[in-house]
Amino acid sequence: MSNVLTEIKDHAAVLKINKPKALNALNDEVLKDLGEAFAEAENNDDVYVVIITGEGKAFVAGADISQMKDLNAVQGKAFGVYGNSVFLAIENSVKPVIAAINGFALGGGNELALACDMRIASSRAKFGQPEVGLGITPGFGGTQRLPRVVGAAKAKELILTGKTIKADEALEIGLVNKVVKPEALMDEAFALANAICANAQIAVRQSKTCINRGLQTDMATGVAYEAEAFGLCFATEDQKEGMTAFVEKREKNFKNC
Repeated sequence: MSNVLTEIKDHAAVLKINKPKALNALNDEVLKDLGEAFAEAENNDDVYVVIITGEGKAFVAGADISQMKDLNAVQGKAFGVYGNSVFLAIENSVKPVIAAINGFALGGGNELALACDMRIASSRAKFGQPEVGLGITPGFGGTQRLPRVVGAAKAKELILTGKTIKADEALEIGLVNKVVKPEALMDEAFALANAICANAQIAVRQSKTCINRGLQTDMATGVAYEAEAFGLCFATEDQKEGMTAFVEKREKNFKNC
């Protein structure tokens, strides 16, 4: 899968989209390789966290316009459904996913970042949903995830104007978690990944699932999900280890079971 390079380091899998000459634009082949690379990381028990980034000066500069321009309505819908299937797999993974946004995150690139759980941005990164300027809507979840992340009014402003914003504004509106110098981006992403990896992974995964499910429902149903996950954790060895280590004032040694 030359379109996506994979490296595993300290329980973190780095998936790097590798089409720098095309600014990592998403076409069928890139989406297929990204989906397959992510599935491999998802099924690797040694991987606790996934980091997605891009090669060169772009994270992902958008979907491949040269592929899209001649699609008809049926083909356009099929392309959107396919892209969404890959991004939904990332969003719904039990493993936390960090976007390390090294450059342009436009259109499908911003939508890919939104499908991740957390977003660390280089100060050189730029964000936007420019699709209306091309005569289309966002097609890979932008109309749905962006309002959930930054609020409806700001999402409508970004989508309906198609404007591009810099990393500092992305931080201000809550689109990214943190902005760092370009040379510090991957170190910061690994630091966040390592902080997650140090915890009990069953609890981490149950927590992510509760948050995602709760965002789609009412409070009463959401806290019912949480109570179920909370109780399940008391059946794990990690709960016994974590609480015993706390009481005994010693380091924890989680086994993720």
